[in-house]
Amino acid sequence: MAKAPEQEHPQKAFGWAAHDESGTLSPFHFSRRENGADDVTVKIQYCGVCHSDLHSAKNEWGFTNYPIVPGHEIVGTVTKVGSNVSKFKVGEPVGVGVIVDSCRSCEICQQDLENYCPETVFTYNSFSKDKSITYGGYSDFIVVDQRFVLRFPEGLPLDAGAPLLCAGITVYSPMKYYGMTEPGKHLGVAGLGGLGHMAVKLGKAFGLKVTVISSSPHKEAEAIQKLGADSFLVTSDSSTMKAAFGTMDYIIDTISAVHPLAPLISLLRMNGKLVTVGLPEKPLELPIFSLVLGRKLVGGSDIGGGALRRRRRC
Repeated sequence: MAKAPEQEHPQKAFGWAAHDESGTLSPFHFSRRENGADDVTVKIQYCGVCHSDLHSAKNEWGFTNYPIVPGHEIVGTVTKVGSNVSKFKVGEPVGVGVIVDSCRSCEICQQDLENYCPETVFTYNSFSKDKSITYGGYSDFIVVDQRFVLRFPEGLPLDAGAPLLCAGITVYSPMKYYGMTEPGKHLGVAGLGGLGHMAVKLGKAFGLKVTVISSSPHKEAEAIQKLGADSFLVTSDSSTMKAAFGTMDYIIDTISAVHPLAPLISLLRMNGKLVTVGLPEKPLELPIFSLVLGRKLVGGSDIGGGALRRRRRC
C-alpha cells in the first residue's frame, strides 16, 4: 500500500498543491528525503511561475499526478550539503531548474544533455528512482543531487534571476543550437509571456533586430518600451502581417495555446528557421508547401543540458 505524501520520507515539508483539474492551489503537507552524500538541501526563497505550472496543475497535457506541487524556477540558500559535495557551501545562493535527475549513463547524458534522457526525472510531477513522486518549488525547501544544482552569480537578484532557470534556458538553448545569434539578423518572437520576454532580451543582447508577434495589441508598449523590441506585429492585422512576409531570419514560437503555424512560416526569409518551445496541449498543423518552397526549417527544443546550464552559471 502506498504511503501518504507526508510519510514517504523522513523530513516534513510544506507547500501549495493542486488536487484536481481546477488547478486551485491549497496548503499541502508532504515530505522530502534526507540529505544524502551527493545531495544539497535548499531553503526556497523564490520560485518563478512558469506556464508549465499552469498546464500541469490543470492537467492540460493529460499526465498530471495529483496532488501536484508545481514550480521549477527555484532559487534559495543552501542549508545542508552531503559528504561528497565540494562545490556548494552552506549559506550560498543556488538555483534548481526543470530536472533533478536522469539515468546519467546513456549516450545522451554523456553529452550533458540530460534534459533529453528517456529517464529524466522532472522537478515535479515525476517519479524519483525510489518511485516516490517529486514535488516542486511552491514549497519551503527541496533536496537535490548536486549535479542538478546551480550556483547563482554574485550580484544577480534571486527573485529576478529565478525565471532564467526555465524560461531563460528554454530560449537561450535553441538560439545557440540553431545558430540564431548572428548580429544584425532579424528575430521574430511569437508570444510575449515568460518565454517571449526572455527571447526579446536575449535577442537584443545578441545584437539582433527583434520583432514581437502577438495577438494582443495592448502588449506593444511593454514589448518596445520596457523590453527593447524594435517592432511589433499584431497577427490579426492582415496588412502589417503581409508587409512583413519574408523579412525574418529566425522565429522563436513561445505560444502555449493552439495556433496556426502558416502565418509565422510566411514571415521567414528563404532558409529561415522557426523553433517552437511553447508546448500547446494539442497538435499543430504544419504546412509543408511553404517549407519546401522556401527551404525553411521547423524545429523544437526543450530547456538545456548540464553543460549549457553550468556554462551560463544559472
